[in-house]
Amino acid sequence: MDFIDNPELLIAIASALSVFAAIVVVAWPYLAGDNLSARMKQVSSERERIRARERAKLEADKKQASLRVEPSRWAKNFVDRFNLAKQADDGEIANKLRMAGLRGQNPVFIFLVARLLMPGVMLVVTALYIFVLTPLDQPAMIKILIVVVAAYAGYYLPGLYVKNRTTKRQTAIRRAWPDALDLLLICVESGMGIESAFRKVSEEIGHQSVELAEELSLTTAELSYLQDRRKAYENLGKRTGVEGVRSVVTSLIQAEKYGTPLGQSLRVLAQENRDMRMAEAEKRAAALPPKLTVPMILFFLPVLFAVIITPAAIQVMEIP
Repeated sequence: MDFIDNPELLIAIASALSVFAAIVVVAWPYLAGDNLSARMKQVSSERERIRARERAKLEADKKQASLRVEPSRWAKNFVDRFNLAKQADDGEIANKLRMAGLRGQNPVFIFLVARLLMPGVMLVVTALYIFVLTPLDQPAMIKILIVVVAAYAGYYLPGLYVKNRTTKRQTAIRRAWPDALDLLLICVESGMGIESAFRKVSEEIGHQSVELAEELSLTTAELSYLQDRRKAYENLGKRTGVEGVRSVVTSLIQAEKYGTPLGQSLRVLAQENRDMRMAEAEKRAAALPPKLTVPMILFFLPVLFAVIITPAAIQVMEIP
């Protein structure tokens, strides 16, 4: 009743509360402290802890399994003797071999040695087969021409082997990539860091595609060692050579540079890769009827005609 009878007291109390609330609002950011800086420091320390763990893991497994093989002494001496060091430093050859799963200098040296020796080997083997083991009843010029063509083809055999291995490897990666993206999306949306997500996906996808698990594990190691994380993502795209992987690499680089959300991009890219895989399967299924036409004409129709016509022919032959 005293407050009602004394309105000036009510105004004074309301003014005091308003001033107190204004002071609290203005001073609250200074009193609460900078939580963002603390969280950023926590994220940075967590990243460094993951890097240290990956480095320790790689050092522990270095003696057991290594992705980098030291070059063989005989291959290195062969390359030095025939002045092939300039070709060994060619980045294009190394990139092609990396896409085939052959890393380090040793595969480059062996590839150069094979490309240099295979023409001679093919020439000797073809000459022995044509002139000694099973002599052909052909003129001498035809035999020499066959030997020369075989020697010429021997130069391209190592390249054909690398290309065939690259195609098989890319096919395996392309088939397992949509599932790997789904797993990566789940890991990212659950709050895992990109290094931990790559490592977890590489462990889970190994039973489906060893090639993809190997590439993701190598990317995890590069994220731990390289200072520029963009370089690790770019190396993943270069090693695989798959268009779907390159598009994801671009999204990862943009998310790393601009801080854009990665979950939505991964969801869209996963759907696109699944659609591409389904379209490829439908394309192969649509190509089956033309491919089956010739085998059906050569093998199925003669048997079908024989089954249909033979009983009628036997009855006709039995009629006197």
